Amino acid sequence: MFPQPVAPYVRLADVVVRANWYTPPRRLLDYLLFHVPEGRCLATVDGVDIPFGDGDVVLIQPDTLHAMRGLGSTVTTFAHFDVFYNPRRDESFAAKGGQVNLASFQHLLQPRLDDLDWIEIPVKLSPLQPLQFRSTLERLVEVWQEADPISRLQANHLATELLLTLLKQHGRVEPRASPPQRSLGWIPSYLSFHLADPLSVADMADRAQLSPSRFTAVFRQHFGVSPHRYFLRLRIGHAQDLLTTTDLPLKQIAEYCGFADVHHFSKAFKRMVHLPPGAFRRG
Repeated sequence: MFPQPVAPYVRLADVVVRANWYTPPRRLLDYLLFHVPEGRCLATVDGVDIPFGDGDVVLIQPDTLHAMRGLGSTVTTFAHFDVFYNPRRDESFAAKGGQVNLASFQHLLQPRLDDLDWIEIPVKLSPLQPLQFRSTLERLVEVWQEADPISRLQANHLATELLLTLLKQHGRVEPRASPPQRSLGWIPSYLSFHLADPLSVADMADRAQLSPSRFTAVFRQHFGVSPHRYFLRLRIGHAQDLLTTTDLPLKQIAEYCGFADVHHFSKAFKRMVHLPPGAFRRG
């Protein structure tokens, strides 16, 4: 869906009060989110004039030829930010007026969202919740200017919120033709955490929101063995670790690994490892 990992990174954010200003044509390496709380402005984007002001928000995407002009007194809030992760992002910069040739900076150029076939974002935005959107942008600027690491991280988080708002409003993600397979990615950590507990297949199936028979089929397809066999392997594996790295008695190891007693533990251990626990420890 995305050409690179999505990791918003705010490079520059500020509030500017000025009059009759002009930014000559330029192309950006990153994204520019531009809000006009007060006044009127004119953006010329790829040769098209777009007037905006008095609460409007515009988004200029990377490598877009544009110029901006303030018509009289204005208050403007803006943020330059990356959408996609680039390990060299600290080398990037907010382009200045007149910088229209980015040939030597292609390694820093952000991919454009509009180049994706499932989304098209207009320059002049009309957020579904405009007050909340503008408030989030203003808060982003505020915390970014505090300049400490935690505040900068919070600014990136707020940029992610704004990005999600735009993706949800302007994205066209087609629904899946069939329901997705339920993920069982939680199984290894969940079972490892509950090795000493008397978990049943019904317990696991209930957590996966599947019937026991359906859960067993999906589990076997995903892991290649039955839930019982998989859980037993985890328990025996933990027992092997305890036998080789601790002096715990067999009774306690059996308890820690979820076996009812030493006899049950020894029998299951020998069946899987082909040695009784004591011999395995000595070996």
